[in-house]
Amino acid sequence: MAQSTAAPTPTTQILTPLPLRAIVPWAVFFGVLMLVLLYFVGAEQGATAVVSGEGVHEWVHDARHLLGFPCH
Repeated sequence: MAQSTAAPTPTTQILTPLPLRAIVPWAVFFGVLMLVLLYFVGAEQGATAVVSGEGVHEWVHDARHLLGFPCH
């Protein structure tokens, strides 16, 4: 009672490139998001503060030092 098993046939997958129109909105979104994060980490205090108080400063304090921004 020998069983014959067929060897699986290799399938080739064709990768289709993404059109640039599909990538640009995401690239712009993440670029703006990174600029906002850079602002809050690097410049959100003093005269340029959008949020009053020290709350944002305390939340991003260690990130400022890690990235080399002076804060005091």
